[in-house]
Amino acid sequence: MSPSPDRAARPTRDDYVAWRTVTTRWRDDDAYGHLNNATYYEMFDTAVNAHLYEATGVDVRALPQIGVVAETSCRYFREIGFPAPVETGLVVDKVGTSSVVYRIGLFQGEGDEAAAEGRFVHVYVDNTDPARGVTPMPDVIRAAVEPLLRVPGGS
Repeated sequence: MSPSPDRAARPTRDDYVAWRTVTTRWRDDDAYGHLNNATYYEMFDTAVNAHLYEATGVDVRALPQIGVVAETSCRYFREIGFPAPVETGLVVDKVGTSSVVYRIGLFQGEGDEAAAEGRFVHVYVDNTDPARGVTPMPDVIRAAVEPLLRVPGGS
């Protein structure tokens, strides 16, 4: 029996384009002695939004169109936890008219394989209208995410 696409090979450092180190905190570990699952999502969010802030030079929350998280997932491969820092690798799988699909790998220690991999989908909405309808992403965001674009399994 061959593995399903969801159980494909564990991602490696070579699968990601942009890097950031995130400090773990005492409170991040749960009663089982490893990072709580909610903390993984905080790290994913930090990796994506820190990149957007740095690459655009603007407060993305103040743009007329903002990215809201429309879909998330996480595949866990091994435990990580306090006190060692976590390296986050970021790559973009798809850039659409109004959406971006990110993958974020979490690495702790010297290994080449990810401890976890998250998937984040941002959909851009009108930040000036309370209804927040879907709208094309701002050019400044497109310019920040396109350099991270990599097709899975290729470059």
